[in-house]
Amino acid sequence: MAGGQSHDYVVPRNFRLLEEFEDSQKGGGDGLVSWGLACDDDMSLSDWNGSIIGPPKTPYDGRIYSVRVHCDENYPNSPPRAQFQTRINMTCVNKDTGAIDARKLPCLRLWQKHMTIFTLLASLREQMVQKENLKLPQPPDGSTYF
Repeated sequence: MAGGQSHDYVVPRNFRLLEEFEDSQKGGGDGLVSWGLACDDDMSLSDWNGSIIGPPKTPYDGRIYSVRVHCDENYPNSPPRAQFQTRINMTCVNKDTGAIDARKLPCLRLWQKHMTIFTLLASLREQMVQKENLKLPQPPDGSTYF
């Protein structure tokens, strides 16, 4: 290659999701969030379950939140869709359904293809310590949307 050309290699969607699956199995991340396939036989690697441990000294402290994540055929070029299963009050979450509003969560609004399911879950946890979310009353521990 002349002139020092660089190449952008596109990693196929399933390879990328397999990498994320391997990271989850190895305990990747920071230990405060975790993720894995919703069904072991999901060959499309589309549906995931995530867990977030509520930050200490916040209204979310001592709670574990469950999140459903869906990666469509355009992932990672387009962001995943996500929905809390555990009831939670946050400014980026629909209070009736638990769906996460991509326009209100910076990592989804500004999604880039190098971001991951871990990025999404860590970003949701970061939102829990934001001033506007700290003052929101929380539903009873353990309540769910469905």
